[in-house]
Amino acid sequence: MTTNPVALITGASRGIGRGIALELAKVGHDLVVNFASSADGARQTAADCVAAAKAVGKTIRAEICQADVGKAADRERLIAFSREQFGRLDLLVNNAGITSIGRRDVLEAREDEFDALMAINLKGPYFLSQLAANWMIEQVKSNPAQRPKIVTITSISGYAVSTNRGDYCMAKAALGMMTRLYATRLADHGINVYEVCPGVIASDMTAPVKEKYDQLFADGLAPLRRWGTPEDVGRAVTALALDYLPYSTGETINVDGGFHVRRL
Repeated sequence: MTTNPVALITGASRGIGRGIALELAKVGHDLVVNFASSADGARQTAADCVAAAKAVGKTIRAEICQADVGKAADRERLIAFSREQFGRLDLLVNNAGITSIGRRDVLEAREDEFDALMAINLKGPYFLSQLAANWMIEQVKSNPAQRPKIVTITSISGYAVSTNRGDYCMAKAALGMMTRLYATRLADHGINVYEVCPGVIASDMTAPVKEKYDQLFADGLAPLRRWGTPEDVGRAVTALALDYLPYSTGETINVDGGFHVRRL
């Protein structure tokens, strides 16, 4: 068993997941870098994480594991891989997700596309958290000093309406409730659960709308007039991983430049 804390990050081959992995590497976490389809991206993330840790005098391992979190067998294999490789799990980061397929108006939404998105964006985190939580409970029983955590990455789309991405918005809103459910259920086991809610983050997913959001930021979309970065989200997750909020659970940590603040 490794002596480093271990983090499992879903969807870590690119974007926000990659940013989270890099920040956790810098504070000495061993990593399970999960990916669904981009093995090359996952290998690059793992290599970059090892290098980032080394640059600050830390030695870590980063192992990659292919799994589609929307599939039960893949979720079980992902947890089994983490057990086999590291023997412990200190942090689960539910980050994997897809955008709305087809981006159809709610009056034209298709049921097959709805089901496909919900399997990955909602069912996957719900049941992966269940698997991780049961393993974490085992660990706490054998080592009460261990304080595992579950962090789920949501979105301002959980409350900011986009009528051409209804399924995406609904899934992100539901993940907020999932966080509170698990926070309540796991509190007696010393396992804190959090939601990290990013705003508009610069990534390959948002690249096609860069010009639109550049103008929106210039016009005051958020009090902090800039794009968020994967590093911004990664630092928030790292603060939670380091137990800097020990008396908070079920909490939403906004990483959105103040977008959530209502203004007149």
